Amino acid sequence: MKKSLMLLLVGLLTVLSLAGCGEKSQADVVQALEKKMEEMSGYKATGKMTLQTGNEPQEYEIEIWHKGPTYYRVNLKNAQKEQSQMILRNDEGVFVLTPALNKSFRFQSDWPQNSSQAYLYESLIKDILNDPEAKFSAAENEYVFETKTNYQNNKMLPMQEITFNKKDLAPQMVKVMDTDRNPLVVVEFTSFEFNASFDDNSFDVEKNMSSAQIEVPTMATGDKEPFAVKYPLEQPNGVKLLEETEIETENGKRVILSFGGEKSFTLIQESAEIATPASASTSTYVNGSPTDLGFTIGALSENSLSWTHDGVDYMLASEDLTEEEMLMVAKSVQGQAAK
Repeated sequence: MKKSLMLLLVGLLTVLSLAGCGEKSQADVVQALEKKMEEMSGYKATGKMTLQTGNEPQEYEIEIWHKGPTYYRVNLKNAQKEQSQMILRNDEGVFVLTPALNKSFRFQSDWPQNSSQAYLYESLIKDILNDPEAKFSAAENEYVFETKTNYQNNKMLPMQEITFNKKDLAPQMVKVMDTDRNPLVVVEFTSFEFNASFDDNSFDVEKNMSSAQIEVPTMATGDKEPFAVKYPLEQPNGVKLLEETEIETENGKRVILSFGGEKSFTLIQESAEIATPASASTSTYVNGSPTDLGFTIGALSENSLSWTHDGVDYMLASEDLTEEEMLMVAKSVQGQAAK
């Protein structure tokens, strides 16, 4: 009897000892992540981003380069539609490149510092560090955090679940969720290389535009088809479409949708103009901040939001809508081709 009890106690103490030595606490992992972020010189990563915000899931191939402290290159490519867009940050500013239109836009912006970014490693870690109520769990090969997000203009995505590889603390998956915990943005990393090396021109606007156009050729100016007018699926309560006007321009048709009621706004759509090779070296300065709409990068200013998608330029203008409402309307336009 005494021998059995002794063996039981020894076994229990062994289990407790192994558990105590083998598993890191939340504080240990947070400290390790912070150290990793501070000591790394940069990284290269690839993955897939899936958006559940429209009628059907949209998938994008994503490639991220970061060279510390402030150089970034984020390439988003929709494989099905042969479209790509790139965000570049270098010493000259923040640029958004649309290779198919041979266009680049320049912003004076502190992107990506001003809000959460689901595909940037240091942004994820900062969200963890900034949330004293972050939840933590550990599985066999991974650590999982649930934290608040910092999307300044989008309160509809308040939380995220971040999964790291236990071995090297590389990110594996990020799920950005709505208030009902439905994942609306999912980033699945397929590769992640810490302290990657870069060429001198890795973050150069002209070089990246040229190389991107090899993968996604510039649209032919004579091949444009009339675009289908799109209508927002969501708008503030008490707002409805009052008038639709179509105007013929040198570049094709321009459609103006006027909404009114409790609040008013105007949505303009027209075929995007393709820049000529002669103008390739110039970037259009945009008065606003680059804003991730999920399916494209838009330019958000005080009273307007503009973006390009599927060869069509959109501009949403209003003195009544809040920034959050403007983003809600803009995101709901994507993929909708009928009233």
